[in-house]
Amino acid sequence: MKDDTKNATHPAEQAGNSIESLRKAAMSCRACPLWENATQTVFGEGPSHAPVMLVGEQPGDREDLTGHPFVGPAGQLLARALTAVGIPREEVYVTNAVKHFKFEIRGKRRMHKKPVDSEIAACYDWLRREIELVTPRLLIALGATAARSLLGRATPITVNRGKLREYASGVSLLITVHPSFLLRVPDRDKDDEYDRFVNDLKLARAFLD
Repeated sequence: MKDDTKNATHPAEQAGNSIESLRKAAMSCRACPLWENATQTVFGEGPSHAPVMLVGEQPGDREDLTGHPFVGPAGQLLARALTAVGIPREEVYVTNAVKHFKFEIRGKRRMHKKPVDSEIAACYDWLRREIELVTPRLLIALGATAARSLLGRATPITVNRGKLREYASGVSLLITVHPSFLLRVPDRDKDDEYDRFVNDLKLARAFLD
């Protein structure tokens, strides 16, 4: 588990004790330079005390424009996989380790660019406060950036995915791939990789009972 020493100077520590007050405070976050080019902060969404919290990397283009997490192609794939294992999307809390879209311009398109450690660290207090307020029984790290944020260190996904581990007292952690990974794999491997992702998510079903 990551060292959760509180940073009293971070705005997340002065944002109140509800998800709504935390979301409102995050809208004006300037803790790293990513806000300068992003359209808006994209905060987490879901039940205020959801038993399962899914943590992705960062908002994508669609998320940046709409202000909602996991509404683009990767989010649609995630919703499909959750449905396949019997987990209603509306019963889980979804968020990202980094709350602003990081991108580079290629032609007329804004292409995703991976956050660096300093950007992940700058956003961690928002995520930590989300976890404190939602009090999930299970955290699902979707991809390397989410695992890096939650654990405070680089964590290989391949060897650690699909296993339940203790994150904190009463909180388990499940590591798996980010659904955007499934969009990038060759067509010949898509079905197998999707099935493996679904199998990972099946471990979360018991936490909703």
